[in-house]
Amino acid sequence: MLQLGLMYANVMASVQPDAAVAVARHAEAAGFDSLWTVEHVVVPAGYQSRYPYRADGRMPGTEDSPIPDPLIWLAYVAARTERIKLCTGVLILPQRSPVVTAKAVATLDVLSGGRMVLGVGVGWLREEFEAIGVPFDERSRRAEEAIAAMRTLWREPEPTFEGTYFRFRDARMWPKPVRGSVPIVVGGHSRAAARRAGRLGEGFFPVSAQPADLPGLLATMRQAAVEAGRDPDRIEVTVGGRPTPETVTALSALGVHRLVVSPAGADVDTVLAGIDAARAALTAAGG
Repeated sequence: MLQLGLMYANVMASVQPDAAVAVARHAEAAGFDSLWTVEHVVVPAGYQSRYPYRADGRMPGTEDSPIPDPLIWLAYVAARTERIKLCTGVLILPQRSPVVTAKAVATLDVLSGGRMVLGVGVGWLREEFEAIGVPFDERSRRAEEAIAAMRTLWREPEPTFEGTYFRFRDARMWPKPVRGSVPIVVGGHSRAAARRAGRLGEGFFPVSAQPADLPGLLATMRQAAVEAGRDPDRIEVTVGGRPTPETVTALSALGVHRLVVSPAGADVDTVLAGIDAARAALTAAGG
């Protein structure tokens, strides 16, 4: 049975506090299992990098569209919800210190009763990396090393790590996550992201992959898992789309676990209606 998640949960109508709580609580009441937030620290004006998820190469909205910090937004709505999973989809991991990020994520996991899921990606906006001061061309290697560093901090009582980009010795970090670690979902629609998910992720989120590309990406992810000595069936797959009967049938056949939807709307009432419509459509489609 497909689970439903709410994508772009922290933007558009949900930027303001009352709206954020209304959307999060409504999604939880409607049976959505998760909220998925997006991240950009800054969007440099006139950026030339190509946004990979739209044909025109531009992000939705304008460069001045508000994008709240995903972890702070999730912490805010965590206090007003009870069951819904709190997911980043995705956090741009190579832009961040894994030590600071591990602490923030573990804290949120504890305060929410173990509801945190950390979706990570390597990013695409070179100008943003330049503004933050992180080398864009090193982002994939930094992300993979950061995953290892965070897991070390979460799981070990006396964490020590020696990598190319990150190093620490007996760097004790408490509190630990509720279940000893936080699930990491690897986002991205490329073959490299699929392989990374197979080798390193508890989940794979091929963000806006075209339906025709999805079988190949999942096959790549599963093969990489096998080659790494991991069970590919234990890697949870999340995809975006609409809950039509055809979509539900196709995704179920591919072994997808979750469908994330994004009810469009600049006002809260439109988003809430979209949440209800998505739930009704999935139920009608047999999902």
